[in-house]
Amino acid sequence: MKMKEVITRSKVYYQRPKSYTLLQKVKALAPDSSQLLGFILAPILGFIFFMPLTLVSSPVWFPIGALLFVSIAGFLSACSFGAVAVAVLLWSYRYVNGMHPVGSDTVEQRGKRIIDEKYNDAKEYGVKMIA
Repeated sequence: MKMKEVITRSKVYYQRPKSYTLLQKVKALAPDSSQLLGFILAPILGFIFFMPLTLVSSPVWFPIGALLFVSIAGFLSACSFGAVAVAVLLWSYRYVNGMHPVGSDTVEQRGKRIIDEKYNDAKEYGVKMIA
């Protein structure tokens, strides 16, 4: 690998190419064989040594896990329902005060359509009752 000579007023120093220093950093951070062996053996040995403790204490962990799951799921669903309620109330407030929120034109069109249909149904019912 060739070094580039850089000369300044008082010093001469050699500058390595950037790719060389990057490769050195990658090589330094890469795991060696003993680390890879540790990554493979550590979970296996942990499973072997902690399995009896897990089996003995499982009657305690299962109810605790179930309770935590139910309480977290309930809290998240309550927060979600609360957020939806706030969004609905905000949309309704804007609609009532004439701020034209997104979808208000569709609500008005559907409302007029329902009113027209019910008016026609009532009209036809009245004609049948009279005749």
